[in-house]
Amino acid sequence: MRAALLAGEITPRQAAEKSLARANQNAGHNVYLSLDAEWTLREADRVQQEFANRQKPPLFGLPVSLKDCFDLKGFRTTAGTRFYADKNEIAWEDSAVAKRLRAQGAVITGKTNLHPLAYGITGENRDFGDCLQPANPNLLTGGSTSGGAASVQEGSAVAAIGTDTGGSIRVPAALCGLAGYRASIGLAWDRNLWSGGVHLAQSFDTLGWIFRDLRDAPLLAEGLFGLSVPPETGFQVCIGVIAPEFLRDCDQNVLAAFTTVQKLLAQSGAKLDSFAAASWEEALSIYAPIQASEAAAIHATATGGDYSQFPPPIDERLAWGASLSTEEIAKQRARHAAFRDQVDALFATRDFLILPCSPMSKLEAGKDHSQTRIKILRYTTPLSLAGTPVVTIPFPGGAGIQLAAARGDDARLLAYAANLVANFPQQI
Repeated sequence: MRAALLAGEITPRQAAEKSLARANQNAGHNVYLSLDAEWTLREADRVQQEFANRQKPPLFGLPVSLKDCFDLKGFRTTAGTRFYADKNEIAWEDSAVAKRLRAQGAVITGKTNLHPLAYGITGENRDFGDCLQPANPNLLTGGSTSGGAASVQEGSAVAAIGTDTGGSIRVPAALCGLAGYRASIGLAWDRNLWSGGVHLAQSFDTLGWIFRDLRDAPLLAEGLFGLSVPPETGFQVCIGVIAPEFLRDCDQNVLAAFTTVQKLLAQSGAKLDSFAAASWEEALSIYAPIQASEAAAIHATATGGDYSQFPPPIDERLAWGASLSTEEIAKQRARHAAFRDQVDALFATRDFLILPCSPMSKLEAGKDHSQTRIKILRYTTPLSLAGTPVVTIPFPGGAGIQLAAARGDDARLLAYAANLVANFPQQI
């Protein structure tokens, strides 16, 4: 699409029209919480005119969806809840993310559905309806960037802006058969991209993309973060593979994908080195209280401390977070620092780490998912605590594999992943 746009074979308006025709094609017709086709088409015309006689930026004319926890001028930010839909005024200016996207030539197709407050991993939403996969109405997208994943799957966007605190890009990307990239903790802060965005927990919040093909990741990272990703020319790397004992609850599809990715990595010339992860079992017990405490503080003023405004069990998590003492959080932050050091030590002798995004490859709609969050976060929160950049390597049937690099090593991770897919396009 980008090649066609740059060559003038299609215009941004034509690309936007095709994308809008595919919008809200899931069973609940709720991929987007805000969508104004006329506004999007005007944006496409603006992009065409603004860059008619200038060098085309990385995202020129590309239809991109925006998670509805970022302000977009002229629209209301709901954070996936009726509470904020009723409370918030129409945004009078763009969030920093929206400004960056528009400056880089993206055409925003709308604001996408999400797990309420971005505080969940399934994509279930009592207020606006559960987000179901456009490709399969029996399956949830996963969350919290649920509408973002659905927008890419249905083709109403070529890429979706998401947030990832405990897995909110990685998991929906995996479950929907898509690629994902969550940036290192701090990268969005360094680029001043959080203004006008609703946080979940500042200690762990990151930004990134859901998209189709990891070969597009360097371009998307340049567009959002201004990150320069030089081509990866060599595969002589050491990759840490999580020990089999950790995978005790994975379904067969996930295990098959994990076996496949190891074979592909070995064929590419990578050295594989198993690492024990017994201490990773503690990650959720560190992550959950810090997350809950920070989330409760974020929403305390708007709610007056009455978290019953939000659906269960989110209200219970927030109330629990508000009840935690300063001493308890200080203890958990000390554990967090020690855990982060342990993961950093793994990268002292390894270039990357791999493990599944989720032990399950599908979340059936309408089933009891009260324990699903705990099961999935066991796989995602260790890297959230470490603050590392991660890409989701997609495999058929909803299996996805996390490929992680050391904190701050985003460029090399993206280059390596793109080159890996280029060498094995039929398998990934």
